[in-house]
Amino acid sequence: MGDYFERIVDGEVTGEEARPLAERMVDWMVAEGLITRELSSDGVYSLTVDEGYVPGPNWARAVADSSDPEWLPGPVAVIVGRDYHVGGQGADEAEYAVCPRCQTKTVIINYPEEFEANEEVWQPFKDGIAAWKETGEGSAPCSTCGACVPVTQWQWESNFAVGALAFDFWGWPPLSASFCATFSQQLGHRTVEHMGKF
Repeated sequence: MGDYFERIVDGEVTGEEARPLAERMVDWMVAEGLITRELSSDGVYSLTVDEGYVPGPNWARAVADSSDPEWLPGPVAVIVGRDYHVGGQGADEAEYAVCPRCQTKTVIINYPEEFEANEEVWQPFKDGIAAWKETGEGSAPCSTCGACVPVTQWQWESNFAVGALAFDFWGWPPLSASFCATFSQQLGHRTVEHMGKF
């Protein structure tokens, strides 16, 4: 057993833009009837937020399959602030990162032979993410082309993302591809979607 979430992370918004954009997205979801303005902490286990918006009457418009009449989704938590986000369960590092300059894939966790990060490989990324969280700027060098690439531009594996704004849909059926595309359009930025379990 456990509590599941589906997360949409804005991969481009700046720390300064995140809060106004979050408020605009909440307004849009309320207007669409996807959520209400009522807040609840029931079933919300996001790392930095302990409550979310209760689903609205039209929540089913966001999901791929709403045919189960017993399924009642939980709140939607809105996470504002520069951070890294991990799907899955128990992971804290990315499996790999791809350099956007030369497309080299840097393997951080060598599955299936290894289940933990190579600390020597992960450390530059970890340091870059820590600097970005603190100041809004942080980079990691590519070991192949030598470029020092901002951590927000590295192409991370699907269960890892960095961003200053994220939305956790707790206990919802899988979100539909069309809703995720519309959500991204509303944000006006590139997004990353992943699922996880608490």
